[in-house]
Amino acid sequence: MSPQGLVQGHILTISSSIPTAARPATTDSIVLGMGCFWGAEKRMAAIPGVLDVESGYANGEIAGTYEAVLDHERLLQWGKTTRRNHAEVVKVTFDPARVDAEQVLIVFWESHNPTQGDRQGNDVGSNYRSAVYTNSDAQQAIALQTRDTYQTALTAAGRGRITTEIAPLETYFTAEEYHQDYLVKNPNGYCGLGGTGVRYPVAATAAKAG
Repeated sequence: MSPQGLVQGHILTISSSIPTAARPATTDSIVLGMGCFWGAEKRMAAIPGVLDVESGYANGEIAGTYEAVLDHERLLQWGKTTRRNHAEVVKVTFDPARVDAEQVLIVFWESHNPTQGDRQGNDVGSNYRSAVYTNSDAQQAIALQTRDTYQTALTAAGRGRITTEIAPLETYFTAEEYHQDYLVKNPNGYCGLGGTGVRYPVAATAAKAG
């Protein structure tokens, strides 16, 4: 959760003797759904320039607790409600001077399967949907642009259509403490995160850099 925790827990190649850098004056954040948030948290925390990754629940119409999300998903499957469930998400806070939203999103696209609708691997339900929840019009535009670029790569590889929900962040709840840094606390814990094996087009990033 904390920058120090990320250094000691997630980014193991950085010596713990190096003092934790002060949080920069300007930061940005984006909320991402990649299935179970345990693996997503660990993956996104490994990006250089990411300051903090927090597990949470977003863009649903119910209470923001783990039990409420699981119970509500059962009601949806039984046809007993039409209220929208939260997605399990990670809130990624980053230093825009070191890594931008596009670079964060490229890791997002490559690190899970965005074509599966309301599931991610063996985790099935609308709470495991692929999602990008943005905090500005600029982020929304970047999310749509990177989605379209990645779709060209998926199509060329014979993969399906991206089903990722891209929308402004409306509601967000921090997940319970036992979910935070879960795979650091439980190194052999469950991680269902897995990408398609399709890389984001290098030409697209090179063209922007040029």
